[in-house]
Amino acid sequence: MVKFNAAGCSQFVSDTRYKEYLSKAVRALDVVEKESGEGNDFLGWKHIPSQMTEDILSGCEAVRDSWKAKGVDIVVVIGIGGSYLGAKCAIEALSHSFASEIRKDGDAPRVVFAGHNLSEEYICELMDFVQNGNVACVVISKSGTTTEPAVAFRIMKQFIEKKYGKKEAAERIVAVTDKARGALKSLSTQEGYRTFVIEDNVGGRYSVLTPVGLLPICLAGFDIRAMIAGALEAEKQCESTSVEENPALQYAAMRNLLYDEGKKTEILVSFTPKLQYLGEWWKQLYGESEGKDLKGIFPASVVFTTDLHSMGQYIQQGERTLMETVVTVKNSNRSMIIESDAQNLDGLNFLAGKHVEHCNAMAQLGTKLAHIDGGVPQLEVSIERLCEKELGGIFYFFEKACGISGYMLGVNPFNQPGVEAYKKNMFALLDKPGYEEQSKEIRKRL
Repeated sequence: MVKFNAAGCSQFVSDTRYKEYLSKAVRALDVVEKESGEGNDFLGWKHIPSQMTEDILSGCEAVRDSWKAKGVDIVVVIGIGGSYLGAKCAIEALSHSFASEIRKDGDAPRVVFAGHNLSEEYICELMDFVQNGNVACVVISKSGTTTEPAVAFRIMKQFIEKKYGKKEAAERIVAVTDKARGALKSLSTQEGYRTFVIEDNVGGRYSVLTPVGLLPICLAGFDIRAMIAGALEAEKQCESTSVEENPALQYAAMRNLLYDEGKKTEILVSFTPKLQYLGEWWKQLYGESEGKDLKGIFPASVVFTTDLHSMGQYIQQGERTLMETVVTVKNSNRSMIIESDAQNLDGLNFLAGKHVEHCNAMAQLGTKLAHIDGGVPQLEVSIERLCEKELGGIFYFFEKACGISGYMLGVNPFNQPGVEAYKKNMFALLDKPGYEEQSKEIRKRL
């Protein structure tokens, strides 16, 4: 279960002010629950855990079993933004750090990602990788025309059809897309692809607990039923109007209070490299939800202790506009004790008999004290361990807190009008039909 601790902020804000912001958070929660605010047609994510159907879960498992029977050992997941970051986060967090180096027969397929960039080298190297594999593909796009995934899917579709033939290719391609319209839905109907639905009322960055995230996570060999169970716990926890019981209220209140006190950048911190992509997922969730109308906390992320040797100096003594949200994993899934050494040339015998994770925990505590002393407030979000259930809970917690926080900030947390600006310029520069006038205007500026 997700827990929140604001003790690391106590010397920066008063209890009275915090209580004021907790009251604001409760009012914002009411807007979310009653669906009375801007963007209320994109709140379908709120009850995904409690309304999860057996059809979705068993459907994901059926694809997993079908592809296992075919011997599939590489699954290419094509998507961008929320269409890949949640799945990437979960798979990285749950996988063995050296899974690709110690693979053995019978393991779940290697899940790799494409369609999240336009790098020609990346695409070419992906094709090098899949040449001799037993390959299947999941393509995730509501429209099917977003440039990055559309380019990657065209290339991958042609490769799979050439390698296996069109009939077999149709069994090796699954689309997660709109229920009734769009280019990808039309193609799926035409080619006979199995499809999963992205509901109209769920935006991409809130979609990790839908087939957008669940299908790739399931294909990678992880327990999506446990993930939904954890998310369901968090759904119940985060709908409470009791500020003592609801960590989403506490987190949204404190981060907005600190923002109004001049802390304009929030750094998501973890002390395990397995959570690097939690930071990437979180940055999209909060950056795209809150960064508008010339407002918003800038989201950044680091992994300690690694980044203490690169970003630690700035965080300790740079501009004092920072706050840190530390994601703590209380218990390690593995055990390693440091042994004594007769020569003790490294001077580490004082650590003999201690777990490596104990050292990590003391590094975390020492960092907390140093950064607070240096003027950086610390918010803490904790889970028990890295597992499917706890990840489901933290995904839902951050989503619910984001909706609350966005309304506290005074923005619509469920749209992203600014994302379209680069696309229009790109289409004009690529001479896409219909963009002729924009192309002329842009080229005058170059």
